[in-house]
Amino acid sequence: MYLAKVIGSVVSTKKDESMRGRKLLMVRPMLIDPENPSQLKEGANTIIAIDTLGAGEGELVMLAQGSSARQAEGLKQLPVDAAIVGLVDTVNVLGKKTYAAKDS
Repeated sequence: MYLAKVIGSVVSTKKDESMRGRKLLMVRPMLIDPENPSQLKEGANTIIAIDTLGAGEGELVMLAQGSSARQAEGLKQLPVDAAIVGLVDTVNVLGKKTYAAKDS
């Protein structure tokens, strides 16, 4: 599982029938900043993930990839490689709060 930031959405009018009505989001995995280990920073790669929880742009989420992504409720038979499986409230690294959701 990874932490990732939602950076956008994807709309696809032609797709596998099993994916109809599913929300797709672009996420960027977060990394520990090597220059400041108590901080998170965005990685360089971008992943398209199926949203199972109603995440929004700018939110920090928990991301499952590979066969683990299909373990989320209702995804077992879908052709997905990444799924948003958690909305993050806070993150603490080395005893310091590095992230807090706006409503936390």
